[in-house]
Amino acid sequence: MTGKRAFPLWPRSLQGQLLLAIALALLVGQAVSAALVWRAQHERGEAALVNVAAFRLLGGVGRSPDRMPVAPEEMRGREPHALRLLIEPAAPNAPGDKPMVVAEQALREIIQAQGFPAREVVMVERDPLHDSVSLGWLRRHPHRRFVRQGPPPKLVIAAIHRPDGSWLSTRIIVPATDRGILATFLLQTLFLYFVLVGAVALILRRLSRPLAALTVRVEEFARARNADGQLEPSGPDDIRRLIHAHNGMEARISALLDEKDVMLGAIGHDLKTPLAALRVRIEAVEDETERERMAATIEDLNRSLDDILSLARVGRPSDPIEPVELSALVASVVEEYEDMGEPVELGETARIVLPLRTTWLRRALRNLVSNAVRYGKTARVSLAREGDAAVLRVEDDGPGIPEGEIDRMLEPFTRMEPSRNTGTGGSGLGLTLARAIAEQHGGALSLANRRAADGSVEGLAATLRLPLA
Repeated sequence: MTGKRAFPLWPRSLQGQLLLAIALALLVGQAVSAALVWRAQHERGEAALVNVAAFRLLGGVGRSPDRMPVAPEEMRGREPHALRLLIEPAAPNAPGDKPMVVAEQALREIIQAQGFPAREVVMVERDPLHDSVSLGWLRRHPHRRFVRQGPPPKLVIAAIHRPDGSWLSTRIIVPATDRGILATFLLQTLFLYFVLVGAVALILRRLSRPLAALTVRVEEFARARNADGQLEPSGPDDIRRLIHAHNGMEARISALLDEKDVMLGAIGHDLKTPLAALRVRIEAVEDETERERMAATIEDLNRSLDDILSLARVGRPSDPIEPVELSALVASVVEEYEDMGEPVELGETARIVLPLRTTWLRRALRNLVSNAVRYGKTARVSLAREGDAAVLRVEDDGPGIPEGEIDRMLEPFTRMEPSRNTGTGGSGLGLTLARAIAEQHGGALSLANRRAADGSVEGLAATLRLPLA
């Protein structure tokens, strides 16, 4: 995946994605569960309030205030007499009260079911600090701690309009329990997260560790094709079967590559021997011009054979990786061409030390410089540090390459006509071999036309990029 991520916070690993998905699903499930429980709790609380209000109001019907009935034992001591029942000349509801429509309808049905001819029923919720009756009691009563600590209690006022025109009302103080419910669900959610996500994390770790090891193994094999030994199967049976299958596939590929190397080595040996014999025999040819042509042909065959064998072996190098001063390596290659009188220039270079296979990288650089001298008349070599990569650039002053043909030029046995014709020599494997060597070191090779200010092509630039780490 390249470019900017659509979801920058979404993890890219399998373990991270599964854990995040489970965490989000658990959060949604807990939120829905909390909403349902809160709704059920709210409905039970309203039903209890309706029953208490109905009991008090029906118990006080037809009696004077000084002979109002006492609440049942479970209610005794919670509110004083003045809060349980009160006869008022007008409806107790006031602006700012919160109507309890559902509870009011339920209270009306209970009152009517008991045969009391209530002209009107009112049930509202009010802040107890805004009610003159309950405010005085809260200030005097031991329960005044509700005012100082935690969320304030709720005051529910229920009243019926009596036939004589007065209102019989009752006040019920209900402690706020929403915070307790929220705290309970928060603790429950944290416990579920700890147990469920922890268990899933352990299972995913058991799955991801062998998969990560398999991924590293495949990357190493794809990069060098010479990984030692085989990966030890671990994890569940499905993962073990996958690792066994990979080990078998890797062994088969390694065997095929070994057979290819043996076959190409035998072909190279069998071909070079008669070519050497031919080189000796052409010395007997009297025509000097014809003898030189035959020698050049044999030399081309030898070079092509060397390129083919090198390309076959580049994926399975035998020489070790060692720290190399890259700028010194570049300078030594440039000196070789300068000693031969070739138009090669050394540009700016940065001191960079990298673990490399010296012989192979020297071969890649030589191929790039040779191409620049052969087709572009001159070569300018530079080395720079760009970000997290060492960039080796070889530029020439040749005709360049048509834009649609640049990628094709990196393929084996590809040559451009007529600007890059057979008369210039070469087998069409130089750029392919350089690209393979760059990829062997974890880097890349790219070609691009150099353009002047007016847009015309003034040469070709071959860029070999190697990672610093």
